[in-house]
Amino acid sequence: MEASMRETLEAHLDDFDISEDLGFVLEDPLTTLPDYYRVWMDLANNLTHLIESHKLRDRVHEMPVLSPHLLNNHRELMLAHLALGFISMGYVWQEGQHSPAQVLPKALALPYWLVSRRLGLPPILTYADSVLANWKLKNPAGDMEIENMDLIFSFPGGDSSKGFFLVSLLVEMAASSGLMGVLEVMRAGSDLVGVHKGLAKVTQSLKKMKEVFKIMHKHVDPDVFHGTLRIFVSGWRDNPMLPGGLVYEGVSNEPILLSGGSAAQSSAIQCFDALLGVHHAEDTGAYLTRMRDYMPPAHRQLIETLSVLPSLRDFILACSSPDLCQAYNTCVSALVDLRSYHLNTVTKYIIVPGNSARTTGCPLRGAGDALKATGTGGTNLMSFLKSVRNTTQNVLIPERPSMFREV
Repeated sequence: MEASMRETLEAHLDDFDISEDLGFVLEDPLTTLPDYYRVWMDLANNLTHLIESHKLRDRVHEMPVLSPHLLNNHRELMLAHLALGFISMGYVWQEGQHSPAQVLPKALALPYWLVSRRLGLPPILTYADSVLANWKLKNPAGDMEIENMDLIFSFPGGDSSKGFFLVSLLVEMAASSGLMGVLEVMRAGSDLVGVHKGLAKVTQSLKKMKEVFKIMHKHVDPDVFHGTLRIFVSGWRDNPMLPGGLVYEGVSNEPILLSGGSAAQSSAIQCFDALLGVHHAEDTGAYLTRMRDYMPPAHRQLIETLSVLPSLRDFILACSSPDLCQAYNTCVSALVDLRSYHLNTVTKYIIVPGNSARTTGCPLRGAGDALKATGTGGTNLMSFLKSVRNTTQNVLIPERPSMFREV
């Protein structure tokens, strides 16, 4: 029986591209590509200097159009997507909010489009790129902790830029045990003990994610994030700075609309929603569903698999187990707490610096006034975050005995 359960687990890990230790984080990302792609790697490795010296666009204009045919495996494709994504964001936003590029040159646009198609990802820097696949260890024999970690590629913003992506990565790592809990609940079926154990794992994982998230305050300066880094992860959909989208030369004559990377693209959080039966309504729900298009296909598949399973909440209501009801509610409450903490952090890092910049009449270099309270993915930030938090809270099962008999 144990061997059969282990085989089922390993099949799920493989199907959904999950690491037991790292969750959805890409294990051991490559940091080099075949020599043919040296120009991509040179630009991506020197991105901050090229942006700050206003030379990146000129260097891109000198690039040859390279074919992605020499990229032979998933890790090579992911590194190429990451490099082309960083170069593209730097190219578009090199001159700040007032002079975004309207056209992505063919030497960037065409290979980026082709690599993206092979991966099942869009041709824009996603959360899966900048957070899940953008890390390396300073000492390969050391632990995965922030002091021993670095980014493969970075944007202007120094330590705050590095800290933002690495803390986000560590939060995703903390989600790994929760994803194992999700798989346990899936495997348990109607086994109450198995469901209880799986939910407990998800709860502990959510609590750990919140604790790890707290170190953001130590490593990221709000003014640097808001004024320098934020624009470079902004996209070209629902963005007042590029309202018409971006033309991908050699791909399409019509502008393409794509959202920037954001936590809404976290596959782990959407998995927890799907498991617990948190259904976000109307515009919020439609936006979150659209964000699945920005996730690696295997991760997206787990969310969609969970979404069509019989309702866990209905099962718990029907089986009339106070212990199981409490385990479910504790898990939902942990997700509410994480979302509330995220909301407070966004206030500190986006709303307050934005208000300060407008009050002093001195908009910061990057996002400045144009983005205001808009998220990098294009949402009205505070309304969106309050909506997802409140919707999560609404699935709590009222602690009344009569409720246990409802189906």
